[in-house]
Amino acid sequence: MQQLLLPLLLVLVLAVPLVMSTRKQKKQQAAQQELQSSLAPGDRVMTTSGLYGTVADASGDTTIDIEIAPGVVTTWLRLAVREKVEPVVETEDDSADEVEEIVEEPKAVEAASVKDGEPQTTAQVAPPLEHGKK
Repeated sequence: MQQLLLPLLLVLVLAVPLVMSTRKQKKQQAAQQELQSSLAPGDRVMTTSGLYGTVADASGDTTIDIEIAPGVVTTWLRLAVREKVEPVVETEDDSADEVEEIVEEPKAVEAASVKDGEPQTTAQVAPPLEHGKK
C-alpha cells in the first residue's frame, strides 16, 4: 500500500495545477469571446497593438471598423480587440488644474547667431551610411 502512495501523490501534485490552469485559460477565452461578440457601434476599444478607437461598424462576422481619429475609419479583425475602455471624460476640475499650471517661457536665442530667413534649429545632420562598401 505504501508503494502506491508515493506515485499517487506525485500524480496529484502534477495533475492539480495542470487542471487548474486549464480551467483558468478556458474562462479567459470565454470572456474574450463574449467581449468580441458584444461589440457595438459607439464602444470605445483598445486593440492588441495598443491603438484606441471607437467602433464605427460591427456588422461583419470577422471584422469591425474602428474610427481612430475624426473621419479616419480602419478595418480590424474582431480578434484584434483586446478590451473595452471607458471614454475619457474631462471634468471642470481637471481643466481648471491645467490652467493653473505655470509654463516656463523659452529663453530668447541670440539674434546674431541666426541668419536672416533661416529657421532656428539645433538639429545636426548625420553623414549617410554606406552599407556594403568596404
